[in-house]
Amino acid sequence: MGVGQLYQRYQDGMEDQIGALGLVLNALVLFTTRYMGAAVTQLRADGFDVRDEDVARLSPFVRHHVNMLGRHSCQLPDLPGGLRPLRAPDTADDA
Repeated sequence: MGVGQLYQRYQDGMEDQIGALGLVLNALVLFTTRYMGAAVTQLRADGFDVRDEDVARLSPFVRHHVNMLGRHSCQLPDLPGGLRPLRAPDTADDA
């Protein structure tokens, strides 16, 4: 089966699985939107020319940071300010 397919072979409960997938998608969009906003704010604070017309074309529907397989922790870490620190563009992608 491919990514995005339902894994249950029966009809009962499929609507719950679809509802859960919708909830996860909404959470990912919110997460990505908050961090994109923080990144734009940081770039502007660092003196980069970030044009509003470029920001208007940004989309929270990117996938490279989303783990589509496996288990996920739902425990919130204690983060000052509510967000993890932004990484420099040349930092390795370990997460």
